[in-house]
Amino acid sequence: MRAFVNGVVFTLAFLVAAGFVAVQLGVMRGNADTKPNSLERWIARRSLHATLDRETKNLQNPLPLTDANLTDGLHLYASNCAVCHGAADAKPSKLAQGFYVAAPMLAKHGVEDDPVAESYWKIAHGIRFTAMPAFGTTLSDDDMWKIAMFLSKMDHLPPAVETVWQAVPSADSQAR
Repeated sequence: MRAFVNGVVFTLAFLVAAGFVAVQLGVMRGNADTKPNSLERWIARRSLHATLDRETKNLQNPLPLTDANLTDGLHLYASNCAVCHGAADAKPSKLAQGFYVAAPMLAKHGVEDDPVAESYWKIAHGIRFTAMPAFGTTLSDDDMWKIAMFLSKMDHLPPAVETVWQAVPSADSQAR
């Protein structure tokens, strides 16, 4: 039994030391114009999913699903999110084109199948090691829920809201 415990301790110590050496040698690069390696991607993805599972378990949208709330969410998305995630045309802005972890163009690669609570959490807290900022200190809870609600219905909006969505200019055309 003692040999087994010693083997486990040695293996763990070896893995920690190997990880430290890999970081010190620059195996896990820090520059934004290089894709992260598979280990980095796995660690980040696994950590994010575990956090989302734990922290969204009891979150529920307190707002009713109405055209007014969807339209408010759409306008909030247009002013806070479209520069990175695109408008209805799903074209990335110049800023979004420079992200080394590409921001999804949500009109094309949406999050409609994600639980609303998960989208709310991502808006409120951001996502570490990506360009996704935390809006929890700059937007109200209601505003973040409205954006999350809009995202959950983005692919099947009521006609009046869809008309407003299609009229939102892409981020680069707003700057012209």
